[in-house]
Amino acid sequence: MQILVVDDEKLIRWSLRERLTQEGYVVAEAETGRGGLESFERESPDLVLLDLRLPDTDGLEVLRSFRSRAPEIPVIIITSYSSVDTAIEAMRQGAYDYVAKPFNLDELVLTVRRALEISALRQDAGARSRELKAIFGAHAIIGASPAIRGVVDLVRKVARSEAATVLIRGESGSGKDLVAKALHYESARSAHAFTNITCTALPDTLLESELFGHEKGAFTDAKGQKKGLFEVADGGTAFLDEIGDMSPALQSKLLRVLEEKMFRRIGGTQDLRVNVRVIAATNRNLEEAIAHKTFREDLYYRLNVITIDIPSLRSRTEDIPALARHFAERFAREFRKGAPHFDDGAMAKLQRHDWPGNVRELRNTIERAVLLGAGPVISAEDLMVGRPAPPEMGPVHLLTLGADGISFDELEKDLVRQALERSRGNQTRAGELLGMSRDQIHYRIEKFGLRPAPVTV
Repeated sequence: MQILVVDDEKLIRWSLRERLTQEGYVVAEAETGRGGLESFERESPDLVLLDLRLPDTDGLEVLRSFRSRAPEIPVIIITSYSSVDTAIEAMRQGAYDYVAKPFNLDELVLTVRRALEISALRQDAGARSRELKAIFGAHAIIGASPAIRGVVDLVRKVARSEAATVLIRGESGSGKDLVAKALHYESARSAHAFTNITCTALPDTLLESELFGHEKGAFTDAKGQKKGLFEVADGGTAFLDEIGDMSPALQSKLLRVLEEKMFRRIGGTQDLRVNVRVIAATNRNLEEAIAHKTFREDLYYRLNVITIDIPSLRSRTEDIPALARHFAERFAREFRKGAPHFDDGAMAKLQRHDWPGNVRELRNTIERAVLLGAGPVISAEDLMVGRPAPPEMGPVHLLTLGADGISFDELEKDLVRQALERSRGNQTRAGELLGMSRDQIHYRIEKFGLRPAPVTV
């Protein structure tokens, strides 16, 4: 780690160099503002110790220059007691902290160490944020149709805005979760948490606990304090899928979060304030839900400030070839196979189908074709779409109930365990095998104390 010391007093530079070198740091020095800027460009230090009173320029000007060149590098101000007000102004302009002369070297070393640790954490978070943006950014929304390009353009605009709430509307399987992630990872909030939950996945009491958290002893199973989705997402984004199915009681509590940015944990007495963007998604007609008194009108208007409508796949059939190739390449990598290509008959069949399950149905169809395909070409016969329903043969029992009955909990536990084993611990895939969402699978893992197998790649 390299530290740049910019101070016109030779004795201070010497004492700082001696002590910081003992701590294992490499130290560069400058006695003027101009020299400090030249050294900053030449050495690319990890931290700067900057005196505000320099012989050739104002220390605040030097700070601004440092910040414009590399805002991620922490700057600690060195000042006299008579200039503390100026040091505080420097912190407003981005300085990490200040120390007043005469300073304690031990305390200064601790300040330097803490600043470097925080800087490293921020850089790690920034790198992780960039990595996730590369995976989930707006470019991950596949398609060149005017409808989907309009969605991508709107996502980028909304992501950069200060919008506190966004409503995503679209049919089941159309990609609402993909749009929600793109909104987060294209935004300035991307270094903070993205939390999500499906509002239909849990009973009301558990959903409330997941959203708002609880205090120890708030209810029978509350063994300790737990942070909720909103608290974890502070500074970031909370995604509420299937908001149209949330109960009126929870809708009222959600409205308070949106309006006041405050909530209480279950069993708590203290209001917690958060800065979170809330993205809500639904495949329901909320206007009809309002008319039937199952959705609050005031919550609807609070959510409906910016709405993104996701087009169905059947309304953008020109995007099917690109989507099909994208999924084929993705699953070929996952299954360690060569990437197949589609013959003309297969692509024509894909474009004729009306895709009631939208992009999710297409993805599952391509996954099955890649997994079961034997060669490098996917033909129409490999695609299980648009097949007629089998003739009616009367009720078929998947399980015969014995004379002594059965424990439904044990049956459910066993099926979840099998799904986790077959999906190699992938909770989303396990949910698809059982017709459940990821949140529903996660709830049952917690309920039954299952330890999901690690995901392998």
